[in-house]
Amino acid sequence: MKLRSFLLVLATVAVVLLAIAGGSLYWILAQSPLPLVKGGVIDQPTAAIFVPKQAPVMVSLLVNPDRLESFAQLTAYPKNRRRSRGEIEQVERSLLANTGLDYQKEIRPWIGDEITLSVTSLDFDRDPANGVRPGYLLAVRTKDPELAREFLQLSYSKQAIAGTFDLVFERYKGIDLIYKRPLQPPLKTSFLASAVVGDFVVFANDPKVLRDAINNVQVADLNLKNSPYYQEALQTILEPRIGVVYANLPAVSAWIANAPVPETPEVRQILTVALSLKSQGLVAQTALIGVAGAENKAPALAAPVGALAYVPDDAILTAAGMNLKQFWTQIETGLEPDSPLQQIFNQALNLLQEPLGINLPQEIFDWVRGEYSLALVPHPDGGEPDWIFIAEKTADANADEAIAHLDTLAKEQGYSVGNLPLLDKTVTAWTKLSTSTGKGLDSLARLQATVSGVHTSVDKYEIFATSVEAMAKALQDAERSLVNSKKFQQAISALPTENDGYFYIDWNQSEPILDEKLPLVRVVELAVKPLFKNLRSLTISSQGSQNSIRRATIFFNLGVR
Repeated sequence: MKLRSFLLVLATVAVVLLAIAGGSLYWILAQSPLPLVKGGVIDQPTAAIFVPKQAPVMVSLLVNPDRLESFAQLTAYPKNRRRSRGEIEQVERSLLANTGLDYQKEIRPWIGDEITLSVTSLDFDRDPANGVRPGYLLAVRTKDPELAREFLQLSYSKQAIAGTFDLVFERYKGIDLIYKRPLQPPLKTSFLASAVVGDFVVFANDPKVLRDAINNVQVADLNLKNSPYYQEALQTILEPRIGVVYANLPAVSAWIANAPVPETPEVRQILTVALSLKSQGLVAQTALIGVAGAENKAPALAAPVGALAYVPDDAILTAAGMNLKQFWTQIETGLEPDSPLQQIFNQALNLLQEPLGINLPQEIFDWVRGEYSLALVPHPDGGEPDWIFIAEKTADANADEAIAHLDTLAKEQGYSVGNLPLLDKTVTAWTKLSTSTGKGLDSLARLQATVSGVHTSVDKYEIFATSVEAMAKALQDAERSLVNSKKFQQAISALPTENDGYFYIDWNQSEPILDEKLPLVRVVELAVKPLFKNLRSLTISSQGSQNSIRRATIFFNLGVR
């Protein structure tokens, strides 16, 4: 069973709960003086006892969605309360429209303070005849088990279609299971199974998945809670949080590819994410375990790099840091060749270097050992955005020689290399000449010059741009740079001062581009639409490593508009 065929009720119930929480965040963060704004709670996911040790991923919300909504209504300004309530109701109606369920009347009364969704296995029955069938499990803490049982009965009756399935009641190890069994099942059929186990309502996409979850509870060595890897990952979460994500990256990669086993089962790479509430946004603190060469490395910076002074304040996205050569070496040596992260980095590298016709690690990364910044900026005529790259020229890297080599490569690819004035600077342009012929009376041949790149030296930096217009923006007054803009200062306000640099995305400008290039982004947006509707920017920074654990922080800026 592929993810897109996951049972509607199981998916929509999980998504609506998370979406309601996300929809409430904006108003809580903007106005609330209450303790929840300090970050969240100290609890860990109790439902990890249902999840097997080899599970690819587990996502837990540790705060009751109803509590988040109540905080939103109590603390928002009166003029905003109707809008907040309206967004939440819209999510409820749209996600539960085809189920016949009413969140407020049928789900809300029994929900407690934990919701955990997990992919339990890549192929739960290991039967080649029916293809790859991942196991899915949803565990919801209940404050009233009897109301929860009534909900299960009601939900099954509303979904029932006469003559299409039998409702099966099964007693398994002291637990009452309920699931649907089609009367004439096709080869690939999924069941919706559920049970009330203690103070949790547990849903699964197959009775076997639910039975395995009960086994995990009764045999401690089987469940994720008692896994050494999981315990090691939990030790990285120190701050209060409203949610936790635990992911075994090789297994996650196999799940996305709909594969029955990971390509590199021997590789251990664990990602932990803790979601916390901060002033004007949501902070995700991440820890990556299982990366070579990450014993102990302090953050390299205590302030934004000077190279950001040449990034225009309308930048769509920006990456800035120190020592690009060292960063790339860490990626090459610190990640297994076939690991998911290594594949992601290699794909991104190919997207950048193939249009340029150069080997970026050899021709660029090798000599960039000081500050650097890479930015995507809008083009004045509204066409394809331009790139700007700023690199510090250090004495130990033979930067001038490397830059001259780039000019030579441009000539070898058929470009004319020459100087031209721009503002108060002289820039070197890579230009390709071509001719065109008009029609009718205007039939004379014309010479056209296409500029594919320009570069120039400013102070200790070399600035590259994909157009003359982009270079002009980079050379403008520093007061109009990104680093001096109010929006960027707000975007990094919740991040640690000491870090290894920033990756910044202006969401309003980048959303159309990301939706086109990465369809997964659109899926995520639809799932938690209220959160993304209020998102202004997204910023990521890394904080070095300690005890073989790499750390990073992500800030979702939901500032008041």
